[in-house]
Amino acid sequence: MWLDRLSSQSASASSLSPLQNKSHPSATRRPSHLSPKPAARTPFSPRSSSLSLASKVNASTSSLTGASRAPNGSTLKNQVSPPGDFDDPLAILSSIVGSSLPKDNTNVDHFERDGILTKPERLVVDVSFNGSSLQEFVQNSYDEQEQEVNGSTYYRSEPVEEYDQEKDKFEDLHSSILACDDVLKSVELSLTSFQKDLGLVSAEIETLQNRSMALNTKLENRKVVDKLLGPAVEEISISPVTVGTISEGQIDENWLKALSELEKRSKVVENKIRGSATIRAAKDIKPLLDDLIAKAVERIRDFLVAQIKALRSPNINAQILQQQMFLRFKDIYGFLARHHPQLAEEISQAYINTMRWYYLNHFTRYRQALDKIALYTVDKSDSLGDGLPANKQSQRARDPINIGRRTDILRVSNQSAISSYLAEEDKTMHHMEVPFRNFNLALIDNVSAEYSFLTEFFHHASFNHVSRIFAEIFEPTFSLGQSLVKDLIENTFDCLGILLCVRLNQHSAFELQRRKVPVADGYVNGVNMLLWPRFQLSMDAYCESIRRFAAGLSTRSTTPALSFTGSSDPTRQSTAPHQLTQRFGQFIQSLLAISNEAGDDEPVSSSLRRLRGEYEAFLMKASKGVGSDGKKRERFLSNNYALILTIVADTEGKLAHEQKQHFEEMRDANREH
Repeated sequence: MWLDRLSSQSASASSLSPLQNKSHPSATRRPSHLSPKPAARTPFSPRSSSLSLASKVNASTSSLTGASRAPNGSTLKNQVSPPGDFDDPLAILSSIVGSSLPKDNTNVDHFERDGILTKPERLVVDVSFNGSSLQEFVQNSYDEQEQEVNGSTYYRSEPVEEYDQEKDKFEDLHSSILACDDVLKSVELSLTSFQKDLGLVSAEIETLQNRSMALNTKLENRKVVDKLLGPAVEEISISPVTVGTISEGQIDENWLKALSELEKRSKVVENKIRGSATIRAAKDIKPLLDDLIAKAVERIRDFLVAQIKALRSPNINAQILQQQMFLRFKDIYGFLARHHPQLAEEISQAYINTMRWYYLNHFTRYRQALDKIALYTVDKSDSLGDGLPANKQSQRARDPINIGRRTDILRVSNQSAISSYLAEEDKTMHHMEVPFRNFNLALIDNVSAEYSFLTEFFHHASFNHVSRIFAEIFEPTFSLGQSLVKDLIENTFDCLGILLCVRLNQHSAFELQRRKVPVADGYVNGVNMLLWPRFQLSMDAYCESIRRFAAGLSTRSTTPALSFTGSSDPTRQSTAPHQLTQRFGQFIQSLLAISNEAGDDEPVSSSLRRLRGEYEAFLMKASKGVGSDGKKRERFLSNNYALILTIVADTEGKLAHEQKQHFEEMRDANREH
C-alpha cells in the first residue's frame, strides 16, 4: 500500500510544473528507512564533472539514443535533438536501484481491504537489505507477507497517523529523485553538447583528412612533374648565388666555379634555341644570361688590365705574377676569348706590349752590366806566325792559342747566370765567352718561362698564334742578344773564344730542345750565323800568318837551314822541332779539345785542313834550311810530326782521331829506314 502511494506520488511529481521541480532540490534530505545506508552512498556535487557522474550512474545511457556509436566522422554529425518530455522518474529510479519495478498491483492487494489501506502491525525501523537491491528486498517482503496471508498470519493494523508521520520521509525521497532527475538532465545536456562538439571535431577531422588527401595527391603529382621537368629546368636555370658571385663577388676559385656554371648554362640555352623544338623558357632566359655574361666580361677585363699594369711596376718579378695571378685564373681569358674575341685580342696585345717592354728593359740593363766586365783582347798580332817571337810571347799574361782551363765553362754545373750587381763589381779579366754565356743563360731561362706561360695561358689558341705572340714579345730582346754577339766578335781573332761561343750556343739549342721550346730556334740559328763566319775569318787570319811566316824564311837568309843555336854553319843546323810546331800543336790540341763531339759537317774540319795544309807547306820549306842531307830533312819532319802527335795524344773524338791518323802517317813517311 505504501508502495502504491509511492507510485502515485511519483506520477503526481512528474506532472508538477518546472518551477515546483526546481524548488525540490533545495529541500533538506532526511534519512529514509527504505533507502540504503548513508555510508554506502556517495554524495553528489552539482559542480562535479558530468563525465564523472556518468561513470558513477549506470542509468546515464537511458536518456541517450540507442544507436550504437559509429566510426569517427560517420554519424556524429547527425545530431539528435533531446526529447521534449523527460523519462518517467520510476524508470530513472529503477535504473538507480539496478532492476525494474513491478508495473502491476497484484502483489499489494493484500495490503488493501475493502478499499481501505491498513497499517501493518509492526514496522521495522532498522531494515537490513542483506546485499539485495531495493526491488529484490520489496519482492521478498511481498513473498513473506503472502506466505503469512496464506498461512493465516495477518499484520496488525497500523493507524493512519503513523503513515502520516512517515510522509516526510517519502517526500524527502521524492525530492531526492527529482534532484537526481535534474542532475541527469544536466548530464544529458552536457553529453548532448559534447556530442555536438564531437560532431564538429569529427567534421573538422574529416575536412583535414580530405585536405591531406588532396595535398598528398598534389604532392605526388608535383613529384612526377618534378621528375620529368626537373632536369630540363636545371639545365637552363642558374642559381641566385651564382649570379651574385659573378656580379659582386671577389675573383677567386669560387668565382671561377660560378663562371664555369654560367658558361655551361649558356651553351645549353644556345643548343635549346638552335634545336628543332622551340622552347619558350630558353628564349626567355637568354637575355638574362647575355646580361650576366656581359657583366662577367666586364669584370674579367678590369682584372686582366690591373694585372698587366702590375707588370710595369718597378722591381716586379713577372714570373711570380704570372704564376700566382695569370695562370691561376687562366680560364677567365678563355671565357673572354669565346664571348668577346675583339676585347680578348686587345687584352692580348696589351700584354704583348707590356712584356716586350719588360724583357727589353731588363736585358738592356743586364747587358750594360756585362759590358763592364774586363775582357782579354786578341788581334792579328796574336796569331800563330805573328806571335812567334820569344820576347812578345813572354809578355803575354795568357796565350790565346792555348785552351788551358777555358773548356771548364762547357762543363760547369752551375746553370745560373751571374747577377747584374756581381757583373758590375767583378774586376777580374775574362775571355769573351763569359759574357756570352751569362747573357744567353738568362735569355734561355726567360724564354723557356715565357713560352711555358704562353702555351698554358693561351691554351685555346693554336701553336702559330702562340708563336706569333712570343715572337712579338722577344723580337727586340733577341736583337739585343745578337748585337751583343756582334760586339764581342767584331774585332777579335780569338778562334778558341769564338768556337767556345759556338759550343755554348749549341748547348742552348739542346737545352731548348729538352725543354720543348721551339720558338727560340731562330735566335740560336742567327747567333750561329754570326759566329761561324767570324770563326772562319779568324782561321783564315791564322793561315795567312803562317804563310807570311813561311815567306819570311826565304828573305832572311840564303842558307836553307833554320838556325836555333845562333850559328850559320849548315853542319850544325838542328833537326829539333820548329818553334812554330809547338804553337801549331797547342792550337790544334785546343781546337780538338773543344770539338770532341763535332762532326765532319762543321766548318772546324775544313778550317783545320786549310790550316794544316799551310803548316805542312811551311814545314817542307823549313826542312830545306836544315841541310842538303835527305835523311836529316826527314828526321826534322818526323820530329815535328811526332811533337804534334805528342801534344794531341789526349784529345778524343772523331775529328781528333782523323787528325792524329794523318799526322801518324806523315811521321811514319818521314821516319828513317
